[in-house]
Amino acid sequence: MPANLPRERPGSTDRVIRLDLEYEGTDYRGFAPQANARTVGGELERILARICGEAIRVTPGGRTDSGVHARGQVVSFRARSAISTDELKKALNALVDPDLYITNVSEAADDFDARHSAASRRYGYTIWNAPARNVWHRRWMGHVAALLDAERMDAACQALVGRHDFAAFRTHQSQDPPGLGTERCVHAVSWARHTRAPEIVEFEIEADAFLRHMVRTIVGSAIQVGKGRLPGSAIGEMLESRQRAAAGPTAPPQGLTLLEVKY
Repeated sequence: MPANLPRERPGSTDRVIRLDLEYEGTDYRGFAPQANARTVGGELERILARICGEAIRVTPGGRTDSGVHARGQVVSFRARSAISTDELKKALNALVDPDLYITNVSEAADDFDARHSAASRRYGYTIWNAPARNVWHRRWMGHVAALLDAERMDAACQALVGRHDFAAFRTHQSQDPPGLGTERCVHAVSWARHTRAPEIVEFEIEADAFLRHMVRTIVGSAIQVGKGRLPGSAIGEMLESRQRAAAGPTAPPQGLTLLEVKY
């Protein structure tokens, strides 16, 4: 650790800082700070408090639960410290663990909020689709032994595009933000088998916002279609039902990655 961290300078004023970051989420208990648990937000607040010399509260652009990764997370926070963005990036990356990296630090407008200013979020889910497990990909991919029909899964999930009530695909109702209901707008969705690594099946979905475990429940439901256990119309029927019991299981967290937060 560096011996001399940058400190607040005379005449500093309250300002908004944006962090762009990525992390391998296996060993984190999600993003939100928790007592007696290692989380992305908790680590950032602890280290930022040391660098800036003041209590810091961070806001993420997208939710990541325990074991979920991020390639394009965005975080905002307010601070009085006048440390330069270059110095802050260097200090952060010197102190965070190797499974977290700050890719960019920038000044943001006073009204910028990583969560509320976001126009959409894009998540990806990756599956190792082969009879044998792959030890090298176990931290980054879900595993499905049965052969999946990715084209069938893609066609079935097109029913999700547009503004709909996604109540069938959410869990932990009490943990969703209050007052927002269960309607969300999905901009795009796709399933495809990797052209150069046919054992890998990739899913992407972009929406204005997501319910708790919405992506993983959609993935778990689509897998049933891809295995041939459910008809291609099943995803649309689940959506229309608005009942969690009508949808499939929640896929495991390790295959999920927050790819991008758009503003």
